[in-house]
Order: sequence, then structure tokens, then C-alpha cells
Amino acid sequence: MSQHPILWTFRRCPYAMRARLALMSAGIRVELREILLRDKPPAFLETSPSATVPALRANGRVLDESADIMLWALEQSDPQRLLDMPKEGWNLIDTNDGPFKAALDHTKYASRFPELDAGAERSKATAFLLKLDQRLKGQSSLFGDRPTIADQAILPFVRQFANTDRVWFDEQVWPDLIAWLNRFTESAAFAQIMTKYVPWSEGDAPHWFGR
Repeated sequence: MSQHPILWTFRRCPYAMRARLALMSAGIRVELREILLRDKPPAFLETSPSATVPALRANGRVLDESADIMLWALEQSDPQRLLDMPKEGWNLIDTNDGPFKAALDHTKYASRFPELDAGAERSKATAFLLKLDQRLKGQSSLFGDRPTIADQAILPFVRQFANTDRVWFDEQVWPDLIAWLNRFTESAAFAQIMTKYVPWSEGDAPHWFGR
């Protein structure tokens, strides 16, 4: 059994993306195991109680929520002071993970929710994004000119929402939000966390992520 932490992940999943961001920021080396969500390997299902990514096994312990993985990593090492953030940042993360993510899903997968008005759901998501745009005025990150865990936790979901209709997204009057998202997607950190790996299978040589 590997003595290194093992991270089960799916490249495009925003929850897995933010877990990888925090692990990279903390400088923690993990064995990365990419999976296909339509073909989950038994070893992954034995690890993750919820059968969802990301899932991290470290020191005999399993962390099955992306927020828990982020905190676990940054509490060990936080050279960028990402955890140095006002309480409002945690409130933003809660809103992102709750009402905004629900509205995002209802917009992106509208055909799965025929009982809901897709336009109204997009408007709910838009209200949150407009608040982020207001917060970003005159600064590069949500709480000033350095990122915090809130930036890492929220940006992958803003990217997912933007990609549901990027033409429409770029036409909206939220210039600071667009600039914030573009800085993220054009960054070296984004390129590193989005490296493509072949799906893991038993007996494969390990793929390493991080330092």
C-alpha cells in the first residue's frame, strides 16, 4: 500500500479542481488517480463512502469532501496565507456550495429539472456573481490583492457556470468577474491542475501530483 496520500479525482469536476489547487498550494505530494465517472473502479468505491470525487486517503484516514481536503492540506502548510481570510469568506464559500451550485446545476442541466424555470435559475446564479463582481472592484482577488481559500474554492464553479454559455457570460456587465476568471484560467496553477492523466487501473505505475 502506498505510503503517500492518494487522491481520487476527475479532471473537470470543480470540487476535485479546488482540492488539487489547495494540495498544490500546500506543496503536498500525492498519488493522483484519475477516474471515469461512468466507470468507477472498485478500489475507488472502497475508498469513498459517497462514491464521489475528490476523495483523499492519507495516514489511514479518508477525506470525502473537497472542503475537508482543502483545509487538511492548508492546515499543514499555507505559504500563501490562503486561510488568512475574514469570516465573510467562509460565508461566500457556503453560498457558493449551496444556493449558487444548485442554481448552476439547474441551469447547466436544465433538461433534468423540467419543473423549474431555467431562466429564473440562471437569474439566481447571476445575483451571486454580481455580488462577486462588486467585491472584486479595484482588487485582483475577493479580499484584496492576494488570493484566499475563498478564491480557490469558488473559481472552479464560476468557470463551470461561464462555460455553460460563454458568449452570454462575456456579454454581461461584470468586467471584474471576467478578469478574475480569466486570470485564473490563464495561470500556471490552472495549467498544472488541469494536466491530463489516463484513467487509473490496478497495476498502473503511479502518477504523482505536487512537490
